[in-house]
Amino acid sequence: MTPAGRKTAARHLIEQHRISERSACQLVGISRSAFRYQARARNDHVLRERLRELAAQQSAYGYLFLHSLLKTEGLVINRKRTYRIYTEERLQVRTKRRKKLQRPRQPLEVPGAVNERWSMDFVSDQLANGRRFRVLNVVDDFSREMVGQLVAVSISGCQVARFLAQLCEHRGQPRKIICDNGTEFTSKAMFFWSKETSVTLGFIQPGKPTQNAFVESLNGKFRNECLNRSWFRTMDEARVEIDSWREHYNHVRPHSSLNYLPPVEYARRAA
Repeated sequence: MTPAGRKTAARHLIEQHRISERSACQLVGISRSAFRYQARARNDHVLRERLRELAAQQSAYGYLFLHSLLKTEGLVINRKRTYRIYTEERLQVRTKRRKKLQRPRQPLEVPGAVNERWSMDFVSDQLANGRRFRVLNVVDDFSREMVGQLVAVSISGCQVARFLAQLCEHRGQPRKIICDNGTEFTSKAMFFWSKETSVTLGFIQPGKPTQNAFVESLNGKFRNECLNRSWFRTMDEARVEIDSWREHYNHVRPHSSLNYLPPVEYARRAA
C-alpha cells in the first residue's frame, strides 16, 4: 500500500470506526507525523526564471553546472529539484553527434615519373629493453625507392613536416603524398607545410589501407627483412641498421615489380 493509501485508510478508521489516531496509524502501518503532514504548494516561479536565464547565458551547461550556480545564489539545495524543473522547461543540452570522417577514395594508379607521388606510413618496433620506437617510411610510388626513414621514440606532426622539408631539399618536391588519417598527418603543422609547399596531401579512406598499398608493401618488406631479423640495444644502433638496410634496398635489392631491378637503377633508366 502506498503512503497516500495508508493515510486514506487511517482516516477512514478514525472517521467511521471512532478509533483513535494512534491506534489507526498503528493498524495501517504509518507514523503519526506522516499522517498529519500536509503537502505545501511548490513556489518555483523565481527558480524557474533564474534557471531559464542561466541556461540562456550558458547554453553549453548541463543541469549539474546550472544547479551549482543556483546553489551558490541560495535558490536551491536539492539537485533533484533542479533536475525536475530543468526537464520540465526542456533545457536539456543536445550533444552533437561526432561527424564521420569523409575522405574521397584514393585510386591506386602507378605514377609515370619520379617525384610525381610519394606515400608515407609508420612502422613500430621495440629495443631489446622493451622501449618502443617508431619509423616513418616515405616511398616514391613510381620507382619504389625508399625516399627516407625517420627513426625516433615518438614522432609529432611538426617532426614529420620538418623531415619532409629536408627530403624535398635533397630530392625535390613531389606533387602529392598519400597517407592515412593519423594525427601526425592531419596536424596543423602538416596542413601549413602543405600550403607553403603546394604539395597535396592525399588522405585515404578510414579502414582502407589498400588505398596506400605502395607503402604498405614496403612496410612488410622492411619488417621481414630488417626489423624481424635484428635486436637493437640502443636507438643509435637501430638507426645504423635501418640506414644500412635502406641503402641495400635502394641500390642492391632487386624488385619484382621493376623487372628485378633495384629502385635507384630503375629510376635511372626511366629518366
